[in-house]
Amino acid sequence: MANPFPGMNPYLENRRYWNDFHTRLLTYISNALQPQIRPRYVARLEERVYVEESRREILPDVAILRTKQPTGATATLNTPYDPPQVLHVEEELHTEVYVQILDREQGLRLVTVIEVLSPTNKELNTKGRELYLRKQGEILKSDVHLVEIDLLRGGEYTLAPPRAKVLERFGDRWHYLISISRADDPHNFWLYPLTVRDRLPTIPIPLAIGDGFASLELQSIVNQCYEDGAYEATLDYREPPPPPPFAEEDLAWIDMLLQAHGLR
Repeated sequence: MANPFPGMNPYLENRRYWNDFHTRLLTYISNALQPQIRPRYVARLEERVYVEESRREILPDVAILRTKQPTGATATLNTPYDPPQVLHVEEELHTEVYVQILDREQGLRLVTVIEVLSPTNKELNTKGRELYLRKQGEILKSDVHLVEIDLLRGGEYTLAPPRAKVLERFGDRWHYLISISRADDPHNFWLYPLTVRDRLPTIPIPLAIGDGFASLELQSIVNQCYEDGAYEATLDYREPPPPPPFAEEDLAWIDMLLQAHGLR
């Protein structure tokens, strides 16, 4: 079954599906660029790996903290104490994939980085966000182009263009945002603000300075991901889209769209 949405399918923002969709999307982006940029360039998938602490509080039952005496043993008087709150700390390994375009004529020099943002990049006070913003800052100060694709409505604003400037120019009615920062023109960001009703654009991918652009048809790639990922087999379109909530008029449009496709 084809993607019922004309652009981004908001149901894929659910974390149950996002990791698979995210990895699949970046793989297909790399595959789509490869025949366009050969033989001078190659597209490679790279990984950013980090460890994040996962904390959860455990409120123990008082009885669990008392020592049970063996049968026949003489009971000893234990000093009574108030039950503590136990903080259980686990380390979770996170892997984030992104695309690099390398110039073979210049010893595999890094030319362009393509990022598709993950939820961990947009969560305050997380290692994922800290590392992403640090890498973003390094790229913006270098001679490397940066393409950022944010297909997640939730979380903090994270892209390179200042949020205040984006709101001043486009308002706040967009759901998704794509930003292209060119190393040879660092003060001008090429932006694509999009709503759930919009078709995803075909965007330019800058190559080495003076060498033009490759072309990336995001909509066809997202549609292919949807079909190859067989998401229609598990997505429940009877439920509302995952948070954050849409405006009422957008929810009404989504309802009409899904009814037209026989999904509600």
